Amino acid sequence: MRIEDYALIGDMQSAALVARDGSIDWLCLPRFDSPSCFAALLGSERNGHWWLGPTGRRPATRRRYRPDTLILESEWDTPTGTVRVIDFMPPRDRNPDVVRIVEGVSGSVEMSTQLRVRFDYGRIVPWVRRTNGHLQAIGGPDSVWLHSPVPLKGGDYAHRATFTVNEGERLPFVFTWHPSHEPMPPQIECENQLGETETFWAEWVAKCTYEGPYREAVVRSLITLKGLTYAPTGGIVAAPTTSLPEDLGGVRNWDYRFCWLRDATLTLDALISSGYLEEAADWRGWLLRAIAGRPQDLQIMYGVAGERRLPELMLDWLDGYEGSRPVRIGNEAVKQLQLDVYGEVMNCLFTARTRGLWPDDRAWTIQRQLLDYVEDHWDEPDEGLWEVRGPRRHFVHSKIMCWAALDRAVKYVEQFDRVGPVEKWRTLRDAIHAEVCDKGFDAERNTFTQSYGSSELDAALLMIPMVGFLPVDDPRVAGTVAAIEKELMADGFVLRYPLAADNDVDGLPGGEGAFLACSFWLVEVMAMQGRKEEAKELFERLLTLRNDVGLLAEEYDPRYGRLVGNFPQAFSHVPLVHAARALS
Repeated sequence: MRIEDYALIGDMQSAALVARDGSIDWLCLPRFDSPSCFAALLGSERNGHWWLGPTGRRPATRRRYRPDTLILESEWDTPTGTVRVIDFMPPRDRNPDVVRIVEGVSGSVEMSTQLRVRFDYGRIVPWVRRTNGHLQAIGGPDSVWLHSPVPLKGGDYAHRATFTVNEGERLPFVFTWHPSHEPMPPQIECENQLGETETFWAEWVAKCTYEGPYREAVVRSLITLKGLTYAPTGGIVAAPTTSLPEDLGGVRNWDYRFCWLRDATLTLDALISSGYLEEAADWRGWLLRAIAGRPQDLQIMYGVAGERRLPELMLDWLDGYEGSRPVRIGNEAVKQLQLDVYGEVMNCLFTARTRGLWPDDRAWTIQRQLLDYVEDHWDEPDEGLWEVRGPRRHFVHSKIMCWAALDRAVKYVEQFDRVGPVEKWRTLRDAIHAEVCDKGFDAERNTFTQSYGSSELDAALLMIPMVGFLPVDDPRVAGTVAAIEKELMADGFVLRYPLAADNDVDGLPGGEGAFLACSFWLVEVMAMQGRKEEAKELFERLLTLRNDVGLLAEEYDPRYGRLVGNFPQAFSHVPLVHAARALS
């Protein structure tokens, strides 16, 4: 299956990827960042999967989400009839459940299913037994149950069944995880859970304030972003997957199942602008817990509950998606210095307050501590927005976001009667602005550059007018946008920065696709410049890259005409929402 052949289901604590042929090839339980029990996505079916579909195994004829929900419906037309499989994960009460309801639409269809449970990312073959007609798989701390209306027979370390579904019949299958030391949890009532899940999502979507011409795309993106929220804490993961490659067959494979401050703040900007303040409050609570302590200990990312240690390991028993190795879990970038996150955090909290989020004295105390750190470290080189694994540099975008942190602090004092050294902040803000305009601008080419002294460009420079560093009609902004369109556009999409043998900025071999966020940023800037028709044309071309159920990966690779990178990716769906609003 291609990356775009998958759909997402989830319960706002974990998520599964369902392939077009009816196979669940990725599922981590009980959390987004837990070891997987299905890992065929990064290896083979022997690393765990659960296939359910018409005998003969073929892609679904069509599939869709039920309107305004995360409930997936896949349909197959066969010579003997039509069958539908309804896949969803109910918002969790205690134990995570994956529900698959087989529904006969017309005629009579022979169905088959195959289940291989493999704990610890496909490494542990569990002990499987049958109890009161149900299958239980146990391995170490994990236990799962399959409640099936048809008996499954074991063989070759898998369990299989073949059965027939007739028009009007509905057969529910339920896959439930629990800690292996606990007794079997109560079995859920599938039809009730289906109704409650549909009601939950419909009520959530009803709060959306966006009513523009791209509502379908915006709502699907917002649902996806909500699905990436870890409900118990308010943390937001960047994606539910690890090691889906940015370059097919290459080494640019990273674990995105954690909470980046940057990605989370941008996600919240999209949610807040669409009417969702409750998520902002939950995330602010997560942030205050996660970063509690000394400001110099701030990390760019945390675990979903605020964990700080995210060691990067390589899983040598997995072959990787289409041979893209290594497969990584954890993320070494947790140790990086990325100064832009301070600006993103301050901007998000300021936006939330302007939209009506209630004040929090403890939050302001921590914000002031973050600002103290910015004062002392803004002039250092860092790894920047793109988490380069090459040498640290004075990235222009990082400096601009340090300016933004101080700018929002000044506005906090001016608009919300907060106490702080506002004159000192103003002075430093202006000093950073002057330095960036001096050292980060190439006057001969009339463009800002990726870093001080560099001749390279960076798509992150499109953020300059979006964060208010300079007005959109400033000649330097116009020159930068024009340079990016000329030098960073490939096949009609915006690259992050040039990748060439003489440019070692990220310290990694191989190429990559076009980061979709960068092209959406260009849409927003074009709209700000008054180039609405050009912006609309690019935006609608980007929408065609979504898969059949409206999801986007991190990148699009024009070389292969395929989505690449972790999937679905918050960093792609967030700027889609902002770009749609800019065009409305």
